[in-house]
Amino acid sequence: MTDSLFGDTARRLLTQAYPTDVLRAVERGQAPAAAWEAIEASGFLDALLPEDANGAGLRLADIAPLAQAVGWHAVGAPVIQTLLARAWLHAAGHTPPAGPIALAPAAVVIDADGVQAHAVGAALAAEWVLAAVPGGARLLPVAGGQAAASGGHGSLDADLRWPGAVVDVAPLANVADADLADLAAVAYAGIIAGALDRILELTVDYANQRTQFGKPIGRFQAVQQQISVLAEQVWAVRAAAQLAFQSPTWMPRPLLAAQGKARASAAVTRAADIAHAVHGAIGVTAEYDLQYYSRRLREWRRAAGGELHWNARVGAHALAARELSALDYVRSHLYAVIE
Repeated sequence: MTDSLFGDTARRLLTQAYPTDVLRAVERGQAPAAAWEAIEASGFLDALLPEDANGAGLRLADIAPLAQAVGWHAVGAPVIQTLLARAWLHAAGHTPPAGPIALAPAAVVIDADGVQAHAVGAALAAEWVLAAVPGGARLLPVAGGQAAASGGHGSLDADLRWPGAVVDVAPLANVADADLADLAAVAYAGIIAGALDRILELTVDYANQRTQFGKPIGRFQAVQQQISVLAEQVWAVRAAAQLAFQSPTWMPRPLLAAQGKARASAAVTRAADIAHAVHGAIGVTAEYDLQYYSRRLREWRRAAGGELHWNARVGAHALAARELSALDYVRSHLYAVIE
């Protein structure tokens, strides 16, 4: 019941703060400040902070419905990333700043001229970037560097470079027991799960409304089969995302985060392709929402590493425990983690 109330509240807030016209404005770099102000005023961004820091003292598992709500609305702004970054900064002894925070857990290059971060997810909708560097992570202002879009049409990803002078004065945050990559993985696993839920809903509704040869196309066996496969992918990712958020604290469990992101990324291409096949030509039109969701999903698939990256991480851990059978490995290293 608590999860349902939390998720319903988040959906109502996002419906008001990020209607379709605002989502399109975010893509154009013209998002009204009121949208993000509504998110900050809600208190959701401090949900993982302890109560003595004016937070809600929630665990990572408690915010899973919020992550799925963000995906269901395809909000391009880094809502969940900011929530997790604020928890990271607080744990490191820093006061989190106002404004959206993107995560750069990898592909960060340090040279004599400063720091460069490649393909930072949602960077064009952020004011700050928490970038992994030796010794922890630095909180870097987007306005203090140079940004160049790194994705396709409507992408919010960007390559950023900061000069050494900006980097040197940026706060260094270190949380010994947490990996910034795990935060990004769990965030995108939840967001992808919510967005897949939405494209399944759009596809089922369209199949029930669009008629051919005198009956809804959803009654044709070939279409039903495709929608069944789509539903299987959606439910598998939903389960994987829920597992990824299982933790007694605000920090993700590395193996569960890795599995969640791997499964979520792996489902994106097939799920989006099925949804577009059922919709036909209307699915790619600018006026229809499906193309917006499928573009966001493909961005989120590769953000913080795709399925190959995260499967390799789980595989390396499994190979290190090669004395165990596959079943024993799952029981001792994955199921035991959930318990």
